[in-house]
Amino acid sequence: MSKSYRLQIVTPERTVYEGDVVSLTLPALDGEMGVLANHAPMVTAVDMGPVKVVEADGDVIDMFVSDGFFEVAGGNARLLADTGERAADIDPSRAEEAEKRARERLAEGEHREMDFDQFRAQRSLQRALWRRRLAKGRGGR
Repeated sequence: MSKSYRLQIVTPERTVYEGDVVSLTLPALDGEMGVLANHAPMVTAVDMGPVKVVEADGDVIDMFVSDGFFEVAGGNARLLADTGERAADIDPSRAEEAEKRARERLAEGEHREMDFDQFRAQRSLQRALWRRRLAKGRGGR
């Protein structure tokens, strides 16, 4: 039995990661999920949050992804996400500015019923907070 498997993390713009890994932790819709080699075939929805990749050589790479799907089949795994970036590539000041903008948009509409703009602002705030948290740790290890 193999102790590693091939992983791809892909966004509409680019391949964020491709390599042999021994484990992956990702934000599934119903909670954090771990995947080791020889995992049963499956497909699951991916939420917004941190991804931790442990490469076959022991290196650890922390990333951020949002919204997508993850599949395991035939000894390979693929995570397709709307957005994805390595923690080491996150600009903390940009993430802080995005957080500020999202908080302002939420404050503007706090006395209205929830609408699509407020929902988007909440998602933007969540994304900014995750990115800041990962950038602070500089998860590129």
